[in-house]
Amino acid sequence: MRKLIFGIIAASALTVVSCGPKSIAVTGPKYTSSEQLAQGKSIFENSCNRCHKLPDPAKHDDQGWINTLSRMAPKAKLTDEQHQMVYDYLISVNKK
Repeated sequence: MRKLIFGIIAASALTVVSCGPKSIAVTGPKYTSSEQLAQGKSIFENSCNRCHKLPDPAKHDDQGWINTLSRMAPKAKLTDEQHQMVYDYLISVNKK
């Protein structure tokens, strides 16, 4: 019985650690000025590129970027404002 309980606790801990914290800073577009979008582009290129190849902005729709960035922004240690700027940049270049 102790092994079963320990196994459940260990599995739960790994699940929490592997998912990491989620940010919910972004719920939709906020920044639209060219200066803010340029900042978002710079943050995207410099922060996201540290760990992986930069994804194509067309990879996700607006909601897809909200979901993806909510997982990735904490890993990149982005502030809520930086998170929002990256999101706004990505959806601005993703509009066709």
